[in-house]
Amino acid sequence: MSALPNAQDKATAVEAMFDRIAPRYDRLNRILTLRMDVRWRSKSIVALDLPSQSRILDIACGTGDFCRELDQHGYCVFGTDFSSGMLAAARTVAPLLRGDALNLSVASGSLDGITCGFALRNFTSLEPFFAECARTVRVGGRVALLDVSEPKSRFISLGHGFWFRRVVPFIGGLLSDRAAYRYLPESTAYLPDTPQLLEMFRVAGFDDVQRQTFLFGTAQLITGTRR
Repeated sequence: MSALPNAQDKATAVEAMFDRIAPRYDRLNRILTLRMDVRWRSKSIVALDLPSQSRILDIACGTGDFCRELDQHGYCVFGTDFSSGMLAAARTVAPLLRGDALNLSVASGSLDGITCGFALRNFTSLEPFFAECARTVRVGGRVALLDVSEPKSRFISLGHGFWFRRVVPFIGGLLSDRAAYRYLPESTAYLPDTPQLLEMFRVAGFDDVQRQTFLFGTAQLITGTRR
């Protein structure tokens, strides 16, 4: 049976899931990615390529991983997340607010940049999310979107599939919530294929759209400049 909720229940189910797993979320991320998630966030911030003191919003900020690193890079950062449990477990000095990524409480053109880590597949729809990024980021501002990806190599895909869909739920079940860690691997099904995803981002109002992959294509970073 699929671990994915139906479309009308997705927002509620995802919020409740992240509330449950918040206390051990960071610990499991480090274990399940062998700490590579830390390196990927650092690469995302470098790719953001904005000057110090730029005003950055981290969407789906969770416990504040991106916020902490953005702050260390000298950015003026704040975060937002749909899950009150995640915000309660956050470890960052950045201001955080509970909110909906598809309807941000941010003035139009008021941001220099946006980051978002491992959350695209959790939104109920990507078009309104990209539209909100375009609305709130100033012309010339930058967006960096980090998420999982499906590798193209059949050999890598087999190994990745075993780890992601067998080992991750097993370890997640031992240390946290088995249902949640069944959902997280399966949720890649919500992501459109790469050409469609990049085209949606461009249509929303971004130029210089680029995609780079990490760890043999198992993670991806999409960046763009607000036109």
